[in-house]
Amino acid sequence: METVPIQMPDGTTVPVRLIPAKGPHRHPITADSPRPVVVIAPGLGVPGEYYSLFGKPMAARGFDVALLEIRGNGQSRPKPGTPSTPGYQELVAVDFPAMFEVVRERFPESTPYLLGHSMGGQLGVMYASRIRGRLGGLILIASGTPHFRGYTGLAAVGSAALSLTANLAGFWPGDTITAGGFGRQSKALIADWARLARTGRFQPAGADIDYEERIGRLTLPVLSITMAGDELTPQGSARQLLAKLANADITTWHNPAPLGHNGWISDPDSTLDYVEKWLRDR
Repeated sequence: METVPIQMPDGTTVPVRLIPAKGPHRHPITADSPRPVVVIAPGLGVPGEYYSLFGKPMAARGFDVALLEIRGNGQSRPKPGTPSTPGYQELVAVDFPAMFEVVRERFPESTPYLLGHSMGGQLGVMYASRIRGRLGGLILIASGTPHFRGYTGLAAVGSAALSLTANLAGFWPGDTITAGGFGRQSKALIADWARLARTGRFQPAGADIDYEERIGRLTLPVLSITMAGDELTPQGSARQLLAKLANADITTWHNPAPLGHNGWISDPDSTLDYVEKWLRDR
């Protein structure tokens, strides 16, 4: 695994990790059948390097893999503080293009398929709407929207509490709260997430396009995988996100293994089997 550091305009350094396919590629490269490179976008507060537990076995199956990092998380430096304000717009309009440039340069003969986990799936859908036609497809794992209509609990109240705390502190101090506090995050990112929870619409601060309209026009293939035991992204939450992709070619699968929101990363076999089959069928 090789690591390429990227410096963003605000001085933040973000690593991209590249895992070339091991052994002979099972998917021959032809004009009609390019080889996929699976580009993994992390969930909120999950370090990019952690996904190597999924990415390395995927590379062993003959796929090139790239692990992205969300600015301020994992090995990205510095950590979010009061001057740090990147939100959804900056991540998909600035960070993702820079990281994908590294991926395309390293794997020029491979077609990127963006695999987004949780919030990484939300960002992936937004990024796809910006670059129409430059992705082979989207793989959404344990990914939906936090809109309250997709839940039976009080998700909107929770998101409002996070946003209020982040505004008061200048950032979300999730690294000092609990192990499940999603790490330290910029207040702009939490505010965008809370707005999505309230309204059910992608309307990030500073948006330069109508994301809802662009997402509705996407026609690429989409695989959505939900997990048994996942309370953070129940099937209703995933359906809320898929409903926005009205023109996409959608495949859904509910993994019956009780892996929860993150367990599929460290116990990847059943999920890998389905992802591999879907990619081979493209």
